[in-house]
Amino acid sequence: MKRRRSIALAVATAAVAVTGLVGCGALDKAMDCVKTAEAIATSVDKLQQAVSDASNDPTKIEEALNSIDTELGNLKGTTDNADLSKAVDDLNKGVDTVRESVKNGDTTPDIKPVTDAAAEIGKVCTPG
Repeated sequence: MKRRRSIALAVATAAVAVTGLVGCGALDKAMDCVKTAEAIATSVDKLQQAVSDASNDPTKIEEALNSIDTELGNLKGTTDNADLSKAVDDLNKGVDTVRESVKNGDTTPDIKPVTDAAAEIGKVCTPG
């Protein structure tokens, strides 16, 4: 939850700063970033929890990955910003990497590709 709040707070701060400096185009990007940050933070939390609980119920990882796929599909359709679209694509690739690990029998997959992609979303959403 702390990571989710940190990402959302950073993005909201960036949104306010960008809006004040640039105008409507920046407002659109800032709103896309806020939506993206919230969805990504939620997705990463779900995946982290699923990996932690995998020994109790390994199907939770697959359920979390499916949920992330759904959220990212919806998110991709809400932005026309090329940088955000690329970051979402990178997150999809991270999810695919985790999914492949699970498919190969790894019940505690490395989710670093997902967390790295989530960090990239934060970079894209930060002005400067």
